[in-house]
Amino acid sequence: MDHPDAVPVAELLDERRHLLDVTYWMLGDSCDAESVVGETYRRWYGLSDAERGRIAAPRYWLAKTAGEICLDLLAHPHRGTAGQRDRTAEHPAHAGDAEEARTSLAEEVSRVLLDALDSLSPAERAAFVLNDVFGMASGSVADIVGRPESECAELADRARHSLRRQRSRPTPPAEHDLLARAVRQACVNEDAELLESLLCPDATAFFDGGGKVRALSRPVHGGRQVAQSLLTLLAGHPRTTLAAHSVNGRTGLVARYGRQVAAVLSFDIADHRVAQVWVVLNPDKLHSWNQPPTPGDPGPHGGS
Repeated sequence: MDHPDAVPVAELLDERRHLLDVTYWMLGDSCDAESVVGETYRRWYGLSDAERGRIAAPRYWLAKTAGEICLDLLAHPHRGTAGQRDRTAEHPAHAGDAEEARTSLAEEVSRVLLDALDSLSPAERAAFVLNDVFGMASGSVADIVGRPESECAELADRARHSLRRQRSRPTPPAEHDLLARAVRQACVNEDAELLESLLCPDATAFFDGGGKVRALSRPVHGGRQVAQSLLTLLAGHPRTTLAAHSVNGRTGLVARYGRQVAAVLSFDIADHRVAQVWVVLNPDKLHSWNQPPTPGDPGPHGGS
């Protein structure tokens, strides 16, 4: 007879890796991430059997608890961290797990981006990480951050604008337009070499699926990797089209499947190349793009 608490080893390891990824992104420190995950599991096993039995989704409970601990640390950076590090030092194996987590993420994310996250408020960082980096549904983000969904959406939006200001440089509209259209042409022609040449070597792409579509769950870092991810996303199909369009006042790209807008891409430029790509795939955020225009109305974000 199976024990009700039995879980396949693959699921256990995947669950732990997910928690390490979330906490590392929120805190930017592998030792602190490991300590938070350890504290999360201590709280889980501090529950009675009956209490654990009433938790329908243990992985969600663990992620929510880890997020709350991270928020507390971000709000009170000098409280509790040292004690948690002491416990990590007592278990060298934990340090190895933390270093492995840091190394695996370092291949995908630049230290520049993690440092930029330090400039955000705890709530902004949490909302951005949970929404844009891990693609959690808005309700889950609100539950973890402890704010209404609408407020969490505003926090994530402020975080995006802050990160964009730090990385992008003022670019003449004509240059921005030319570069965006060049990216479109490279994607349409599936020209990986050209597309990579239009990107900064340390470019980053963010994919906002909002937990509503199976988008990439973490940002993609590096010119070659970003180029490949975009070509994969926008792979040629008889019913798929890609057009230049005004997005928030600057030229971006709109991908349609048939008549439906499936993705909207905007770009941040630095040193005459694309530094950051923001890909909106969340159907809720694309709702206005899929509304039929009224007579004389150029559309929700301006003309093409």
